[in-house]
Amino acid sequence: MKNIFFLLFVFMIVGCSNREFYTQPNQTKVSSVEKEALLQEANILNNRGVQAYKKGDYKNAIKYYKKSIAIKEKVLGEDDLSTATSYNNLGLVYKQTGQYSKALAYIKTSLKTREKILGKTDSRTAESYNNLGTLYASMGNSDKALDYTQKTIDIKEDIIKREQIETAVSYNNLGTIREELGEYQKALKNYFKALKINEKVLGTEHPITQNSYKNIALIYFTIGDYQKAQKYAKLAKHKEEIELEPIVVEDKK
Repeated sequence: MKNIFFLLFVFMIVGCSNREFYTQPNQTKVSSVEKEALLQEANILNNRGVQAYKKGDYKNAIKYYKKSIAIKEKVLGEDDLSTATSYNNLGLVYKQTGQYSKALAYIKTSLKTREKILGKTDSRTAESYNNLGTLYASMGNSDKALDYTQKTIDIKEDIIKREQIETAVSYNNLGTIREELGEYQKALKNYFKALKINEKVLGTEHPITQNSYKNIALIYFTIGDYQKAQKYAKLAKHKEEIELEPIVVEDKK
């Protein structure tokens, strides 16, 4: 049976018992039960801040975000993604109220954590770049606004590209399953969908695209359409070229 390319998403799960948590300098030592209760309170306060922000009640939004941040800094520390989200939220409120220096400080702090933990190609990092871009635009700093906005676009385009490649992998997998079931026309349909994406995103010379040509050629050979088999076999011109048995195709009269 053909090998199917599966995308594996590995999640690190950290189990916790009734131990104590204190890993960052600004964290307070608390039990797991206390931590859960405090974080629940922090999330409630954060959500109240979001609602206040949506209503344009910036004064209360700031109040709720600050209370949420105080708890998260105590329990999780400053260098945590959840804390970074609250920093980002507070920064956006300060932006709306014209307090640009405060907005810049909080959004930059959020960005620093996101870059450190998630890297510079994650969508949440792109969110911070975008927020900085719009903030600098409001401050009249066009150069930095353009720089951070371009960074946002670069990440978003890369994310779209990765998603397209993942979709092509799924089409390829479905085609392989259909082929194993003897459903050759359905297999071809999915292989062609994968090929269309691969040619557009990766180019014709990429090994993954070459593999698509190979899959299509072999199915055409299996169902006896030798001319199309030869056509796609020729497109698969890398090291693992397809060797098809010589076929004599008689001209139709």
